[in-house]
Amino acid sequence: MTADEHRGFVSHLGKFANRDVVHVGGLSQRPAHACGVSVSHPAKPLRIAVVASLVTPLQPAQLGGAQAFLCDLAIGLSRRGHEVLVYCAEGSEVPGVDLVEIPVAPGADQALMMPGSRDEPAASPVMRRALELLFKELRRVGADVVSQHAFDAEAIELSDGLPVLHTLHMPPISNRVLNEVLKSRGAFATVSESCRRAWAAAGAAQVSVLRNGVPVFTVDEVPIREEALLAGRLSPEKGFEDGIAAARAIGLRPVVVGVPYDPSYQLDLSAALVLPPQPRSRLWQLMAGAKVTLLPVHWDEPFGLVCAEAQMAGCPVAGYSRGGLVEIVEPGVSGFLSEPGDVKALAEAAQAATKLDRAGVRASAVQRLGLDASLDAYEAALAAVAV
Repeated sequence: MTADEHRGFVSHLGKFANRDVVHVGGLSQRPAHACGVSVSHPAKPLRIAVVASLVTPLQPAQLGGAQAFLCDLAIGLSRRGHEVLVYCAEGSEVPGVDLVEIPVAPGADQALMMPGSRDEPAASPVMRRALELLFKELRRVGADVVSQHAFDAEAIELSDGLPVLHTLHMPPISNRVLNEVLKSRGAFATVSESCRRAWAAAGAAQVSVLRNGVPVFTVDEVPIREEALLAGRLSPEKGFEDGIAAARAIGLRPVVVGVPYDPSYQLDLSAALVLPPQPRSRLWQLMAGAKVTLLPVHWDEPFGLVCAEAQMAGCPVAGYSRGGLVEIVEPGVSGFLSEPGDVKALAEAAQAATKLDRAGVRASAVQRLGLDASLDAYEAALAAVAV
């Protein structure tokens, strides 16, 4: 697309019936990543609408791995020559792509899925109104294909009839979402073989796998600190208390980079250095300097983006052998996994991981976990669905 064509494209999108309702952010001139994402010109560029969850805006310090991957995906597809529009909550920031920002009334956070809770959130009128607005605008603007990432029953329902590929970033922990998956005529994928098996066991055998990837980023060389890093949302299924205990057992200072998530979860962090949510580039630097990154998950982690990012930063990992972690850790090369729930075994795995060659950890990650493979798979899957 030429510069003049791009300006015309954005100008056309700016002609909304109600400018107070939805607006488009201009294409950022800042680089999206200091990473190796291939730039290409596909034989048939697609107009791709990427739909994000509206529970929270997309920010440099993301709420979770699904949001971070969605941003990487949108940026990567745009760099490959596709016309990408990201539909997201107002206040979002995604350098390098155009945004259609949807105003969301207060109360949308009530729809936030809590993997560590037995209670499923009730249907949210606030979320439904926002998603109705999103899909009304998406249908008006049009797209060759929709890459839909919101884990909301309403998003699946309201996309009916569109050429859509839904990515399920969680296992079937919501009956409302599962019911819509079973009814939908859309295409579905999830992020790991572990998660695919969970959906198949729930009756959704049509769900395929499109595995996440991470940018092949570079970080500054830094001294290795006597620290064990734990990063992610502060939620019971992440098992940070086990990680803190394991780190202290082997003489490492636990460092927690926590994203507030579950307000009902009270975690004792008094034994750890606690840092606020960090932009990803800063988190990658922290990983590069940590002795080990710990993943003591208490559930079947759908993928484990922190785990993949740590390895890409050259930081060995240790965690419990559950879910997608089994698929993204190369035992004895990039890290070690232990019996779930066994803190002593986790400490031993962490101790062993600290002795791994960090250049080998990164080389393994570059070979197995880079974003380009994900972009290849998404390009093929989206092209198959596109009209």
